[in-house]
Amino acid sequence: MNSNIAIVCSGGDASGMNPALKRFVEYSYAKGLNPYFVRNGYEGLIDNLITPATYQDVSGIITRGGTKIGSARSLRFKEASYRTIAADNLRSHGIDKLIVLGGDGSFRGMERFYHETGIAFCGIPSTIDNDINGTDYCLGVDTALGVIRNAIDQIRDTASSFRRAFVIETMGRNCGYLALISAITSGAEMCLIPELPIDIHEFSGCYRSQIQKGRDYFIAIVSEALNSREVSEWFENELGFESRVSVLGHIQRGGSPSVYDRLMAYKFVTYAIDALLEGNSHSVICYNKSHFNFKTIDEVALHPHQLDPELLTLAREQFLPSHCQM
Repeated sequence: MNSNIAIVCSGGDASGMNPALKRFVEYSYAKGLNPYFVRNGYEGLIDNLITPATYQDVSGIITRGGTKIGSARSLRFKEASYRTIAADNLRSHGIDKLIVLGGDGSFRGMERFYHETGIAFCGIPSTIDNDINGTDYCLGVDTALGVIRNAIDQIRDTASSFRRAFVIETMGRNCGYLALISAITSGAEMCLIPELPIDIHEFSGCYRSQIQKGRDYFIAIVSEALNSREVSEWFENELGFESRVSVLGHIQRGGSPSVYDRLMAYKFVTYAIDALLEGNSHSVICYNKSHFNFKTIDEVALHPHQLDPELLTLAREQFLPSHCQM
């Protein structure tokens, strides 16, 4: 008798989830497994929104952002009584293996769920913030960076047509990865992230010198953890530059998945299913230095995420006031 396996998306959506669902169905069948979808995240586990998945369910979804099966943040799943209901629902479908697309909070919940119920799981890091400890890459990041790149390039057209400073706010919670990579690759003049405290007043002399030498607009990329409005006001009050704030918001989560995110989705899911079949019962599949590896939930969730030191070195060389080109 074939074993039953399910997949669930938890927390914020990320482009790459739909390619992961497609690979999940196809590879499950290839491995003699019966695939199931859990709709609407952990809420769906509790509400028994668990259905068999077919080839038809994933036909054509590889080009779509978001997740076809929905996602959610579940407060109920934090309570033991609701986790018991979720386990009973899975057992009623004969499901003893679960793949979780989500972040460290989702993985912590699933770790507790595993120890209470014995239902095996494998986590796949999936968040555009790229803020999960233990992995260099999370599903959805490349697509989000592409969306941000397009937005910055278009805003630059307007910035260069007027004598203006544009402050562009990216997502990322308390992680500056999206802001930093976008600033470096878009040629921004300023980048402000939590990991690199900067007093913007120290830029005054340098920027005035640049203005005298012909600079007639500025692009500043700011992480959402900081205050974009204050930066905009500084450009106006300190440099006399008319300034605008563009908060990119949730457009960063959507969009057709990039080639890289589609490829990573296929690889993540393949490793996850193979791991569960090999008896790896409660781990997270991570990606480090171009290799996949498995880590325990403690390694992932109990340590703060830190930006790559090489990226921080680039940031210091490019964006610290002391390195500002006069």
